[in-house]
Amino acid sequence: MDKPIGHWLKQLDNLLEDAMDQALQTTTRREWQVLNRAAQESTDAMPFTGVDEAVQRLTAKGWLAGGELTDAGRAAHGEISEKVGQFRQQVLEGVSSQEYLATVDVLRRMSANLTK
Repeated sequence: MDKPIGHWLKQLDNLLEDAMDQALQTTTRREWQVLNRAAQESTDAMPFTGVDEAVQRLTAKGWLAGGELTDAGRAAHGEISEKVGQFRQQVLEGVSSQEYLATVDVLRRMSANLTK
């Protein structure tokens, strides 16, 4: 453990951003997150930057209208979902379900410690 957790979190986030953009090709990670949230018909706030820009780009592509998926957006979501599934498998290679759940739980608790 030669580097602190912040280093690994930032490095992983940067790698995820770059690798996912390459894997998706037609859209960015942020656009996918907005598109997926719209497909789930969720109105929860998204805890990251770049959401407004992603909405504008998805609207320009004809995938969103008024914040909701268009027919073209639903089709794009289906195609991109498959790529995201493959990407997630790649990211989690060699990581057990228990390790993943434990990591998420630790990060959740660390986040909670800083929001008290």
